[in-house]
Amino acid sequence: RKKMPQKKLNKFSQLNPAVPKRQIFVDASPDYTAYETAGFLKMSVTSAEKESSTNQPSFKDISLPQLGSAQAWWKYLTNVADLSPVPRNLKFGQIPSGVLQLGGTFVVDHDIVLYAHADQFPGDHPDIFDVLRALSLTSQDIENFYTTSSSS
Repeated sequence: RKKMPQKKLNKFSQLNPAVPKRQIFVDASPDYTAYETAGFLKMSVTSAEKESSTNQPSFKDISLPQLGSAQAWWKYLTNVADLSPVPRNLKFGQIPSGVLQLGGTFVVDHDIVLYAHADQFPGDHPDIFDVLRALSLTSQDIENFYTTSSSS
């Protein structure tokens, strides 16, 4: 398994300062074995792919995020470009497999999965309070986390 390029990991950490680097797992294998093992889907590109899988989401099934300003769109697109797993030998017009890979969110305590959410489309993230509750945090803990995070 190859490691995520350091530049991409640093960029992700910069955008997500509350996530400790040591707690980030990235499957950088060429075939994304960990994602497949977890049951995560890939987006379909062609109608033939969509027809071959009854539950495979398609780009036609999603809408663009509501980001508002042109500045917000620019920031979003440049971050996607910086963080996307694009192999060096990609030919013009090809879509990298990693770009099609959907992910998910897990809360794991040693070898026990306390919470699992598989994204059904890009941007389909679980409610943060559900994730934090899986960590057995109280409402006060959550409020303190947000108060501390927003003041730093």
